[in-house]
Amino acid sequence: MATLVDTNVLVDIAVRDPLWLGWSKAQLLSAAKRGAIVINPIVYSEFSVRYQRMEDVDLLLPEPDYSRENLPWAAAFAAGAAFRKYRQAGGGRDRVLPDFLIGAHAAIRGHTILTRDPKGYRAYFPSVELITPDTHP
Repeated sequence: MATLVDTNVLVDIAVRDPLWLGWSKAQLLSAAKRGAIVINPIVYSEFSVRYQRMEDVDLLLPEPDYSRENLPWAAAFAAGAAFRKYRQAGGGRDRVLPDFLIGAHAAIRGHTILTRDPKGYRAYFPSVELITPDTHP
């Protein structure tokens, strides 16, 4: 089964976060043993804001290790629908549309999500299996 990696996990590893590096690295390696590690353009763009050159990002996220998938059109629609529900329910600005795009991509493709921030995924994409600090300590 493929695992879509949330940006926060990749950043933990890239910046060697003292709190999360060990967990993120261990979970990424474990997920790689089970199947493909997937990123999409949303994750790539969120990750890349720390770098001046695309080549630097590609060195950190090499294509053989990180399978690149485009966002399916059905996922784009599902993300918009989930975001609309979130905003209609009084959701604030603490959740942004990219989170919904990542969640919908995983839901449509049947991917697991590796993340430290499961709240929105659990609420709006309950069918998606999650790898989180509370499910995989």
